[in-house]
Amino acid sequence: MNRRRFLIAAGTAGMGLAGAAVWRFWPEQGLLNPCLAALPRALAEHELVHSAWSGLDPAQVWDCHAHLVGTGDSGNGIWLNPALESMLHPLQYAQRLFFLNAGCAHEAPGRVDQSYVERMHNLLEGLRPGVKLMLFAFDYLHREDGTADRDNSSFYVPNEYARNIARKHPKFFEWVASIHPYRKDCVEALERAAAEGARAIKWLPAAQGMNPTSPLCDPFFTALAKLDLPLISHAGEERAVHGGNTQHFGNPLLLRRALDHGVRVVVAHCGSMGQDRDIDQGENGPHVDSFDLFARLMDDAKYGPKLHGDISAMTQLNRAGPALETVLRREDWHPRLLNGSDYPLPGVMPLFSVTYMVQLGLIPDSAAQVLTEIRKHNPLLFDFVLKRQLAFRGKRFAKSVFETRRFFEKKKV
Repeated sequence: MNRRRFLIAAGTAGMGLAGAAVWRFWPEQGLLNPCLAALPRALAEHELVHSAWSGLDPAQVWDCHAHLVGTGDSGNGIWLNPALESMLHPLQYAQRLFFLNAGCAHEAPGRVDQSYVERMHNLLEGLRPGVKLMLFAFDYLHREDGTADRDNSSFYVPNEYARNIARKHPKFFEWVASIHPYRKDCVEALERAAAEGARAIKWLPAAQGMNPTSPLCDPFFTALAKLDLPLISHAGEERAVHGGNTQHFGNPLLLRRALDHGVRVVVAHCGSMGQDRDIDQGENGPHVDSFDLFARLMDDAKYGPKLHGDISAMTQLNRAGPALETVLRREDWHPRLLNGSDYPLPGVMPLFSVTYMVQLGLIPDSAAQVLTEIRKHNPLLFDFVLKRQLAFRGKRFAKSVFETRRFFEKKKV
């Protein structure tokens, strides 16, 4: 198998795109991100781009879901599990290559971390002044005794690294800490992150091994609610990041414990992939779509303004469909939805199909070519303009979905 076929088979399978979802449209935009430079003037001034910004204040537009990716060659503490760099683990190996390519850091040996950040600068300069990315740190998986488990961790991005990037480039970035609640110092680490300007806390329970219903989380939840920092927690199936055997920790219903402590919770991707057990029907309840469990939480008046969802990744091939149609249609949810790109994933070329979005009737055919060309130069702009074009039965995302800054600056009164 040659390198290209290997990447297709391994990488797309690991991201949940094996089978018809990929091959039906392959190769709409090829395998690899071309990493082209600044947007041509004709595209930058296209009516589709202008209309996407209509009615929005760019200074309020904070992309609330962006990943810091690298190899650690900057000396700032990023760590990768050796499996990500070994052909003996083809899925993880391919995913690393896809992510680095998506961030245009794949041809910069010795300066991968730096080139990844520089590329984000360039992409943001192609948007509007004031727009920012919220950069995620990523903690190790931890055991219940509070010790870090590197063997079952996929990667590690220190809070200090995310903080320092945001401090160095305040025009472009805010930062989001990642703190495992089983750590003995979790409350101290949380208080330190808040004091140093973290806008939220990021969890990926299925890969980081935290059970949101464990009493071990209670001191963390209490402190989080007191500080009024939102918790951005992945829910539903996770395929892009590997960890221990804890996929079931991504069940959206498990986040009730945090909500009951008064924590503002953001369910990443609105739980829009996979299935989880309906524990409301008992510990042996049936498995149902994770999105349906998210919807149950959203419709529970008990949680009201405390519960939110982010729409990152919902336009991907493996997520677009009924869940995306539902969040578009449910205008009563829009005040509690937040936009994020899941960067660098918009630059992973096999993950998206403009053709598929047209066939679903979610964007007009007239927008397809322009969106395709934008993506070659600026995947962030592509993600934004695509979402501003989305419509289902005449319903579009409210502008508040994109003006997320107020949510993350919100303080208790």
